Amino acid sequence: MSSIKDDVSIIDWKVCGMRNRENIYDILKLSPDYMGFIMYPPSSRFIENEDVSFLETKWDVPTKRVGVFVNEEIETILSQSKKYHFDTIQLHGSETPEICRILKDAGYEIFKVFGIKDEFDFSTLKSYEPYVDAFLFDTKSSKHGGTGKTFDWGVLKQYSSTKPFILSGGVSLKNIKELTILDHLPFKGIDVNSKFEIEPAMKDIAMVTELSDWVKSINKK
Repeated sequence: MSSIKDDVSIIDWKVCGMRNRENIYDILKLSPDYMGFIMYPPSSRFIENEDVSFLETKWDVPTKRVGVFVNEEIETILSQSKKYHFDTIQLHGSETPEICRILKDAGYEIFKVFGIKDEFDFSTLKSYEPYVDAFLFDTKSSKHGGTGKTFDWGVLKQYSSTKPFILSGGVSLKNIKELTILDHLPFKGIDVNSKFEIEPAMKDIAMVTELSDWVKSINKK
């Protein structure tokens, strides 16, 4: 497979929905760029459904911690991000550009999520551009992610912003080779979750290892 883009040879990868201590440390050995922790109580992957006190200590690895929030109060986002040493805040709800600005000014990398189905009005992103580091496009759902379904990646051909974006929603070992459709776009990387799970919040190490090997092969080109 050729490089996904001619101008940028490196893509990032994020493993989201983590919670189990042993599983987390096994995934960290594969050196993902980002690891996501869901701070949304209705989610089956909500991190505080089990003891995650070990995350209150910083780790000595380059993988960035991402706190995933849905329409949460700013004060709660900031306190939880400090508690769990999040480097990045991912906003998965209807958060405004002003909320993004406040969190960005607090020193966090900001990912703002937008759901896509068959079409999307990319002009709605304009007001967010000054305050986010990347957009994340997921499959549109009332459940705020975690559907395991893909949307039509061809919609992204209409993307006109220079802001990097991350692709989520049903990304799997079976469809990653289709990412060539994103050639010449400011594609930052992929976000994987349910397609690599044994059960909610428990990743299949063999599958994630295969993904890691694929990303390394891409990034060497």
